[in-house]
Amino acid sequence: MDAQFWDERYATREQLFSGAPNGVLLAEVTGLTPGQALDVGCGEGADAHWLARQGWQVTAVDISRLALERAAAAAPDTAGRVAWTRADLTVVPPPAGAFDLVSAHYFPLPRQPEHTALRGLLEAVAPGGTLLFTGHRLAGLPPAAELGLDPADFYRPDEIAGLLGQDWAVLVDETRPRTAPAPSGTHHTHDTVLRARRLR
Repeated sequence: MDAQFWDERYATREQLFSGAPNGVLLAEVTGLTPGQALDVGCGEGADAHWLARQGWQVTAVDISRLALERAAAAAPDTAGRVAWTRADLTVVPPPAGAFDLVSAHYFPLPRQPEHTALRGLLEAVAPGGTLLFTGHRLAGLPPAAELGLDPADFYRPDEIAGLLGQDWAVLVDETRPRTAPAPSGTHHTHDTVLRARRLR
């Protein structure tokens, strides 16, 4: 799932995703005081544009050049409030303590023995800031062979909740129905959601 994989996937359609921000983002971030946000795996930019319109200054990161080009062109009104950044966050961590919100929705973060990439994302949250991590509920998904990957190879929100230490307060750790229908041809009916606040 490298840059070539994602560029080729985005190239299969003029628009791969709905263009609407994730429902979990709206539910969990509305009411937070805007600050610096990191949108992890921003894709075509719907979440980043929504955050910018709420007053956040957004660093939107994706590995796909094509996705970032589409995102930047999609909403000229957010120019100046979103920095579109091509990077692989599983290799190069974001700046430590730089973000009041780190938001990752359905981001395939590969499990590592030393949790290196995960630690990089956690350390990017500033004291007092929020981590929001959303994934697919595994129950009901097709077998790994059908998906072309094994979901067990990637971190789940509830697993991340269990790895957080005393520097964190877990505010939400639950499974809930999707707020919008799943994309055509998928079997994704429920989200698993983690929202945590970094205490220090």
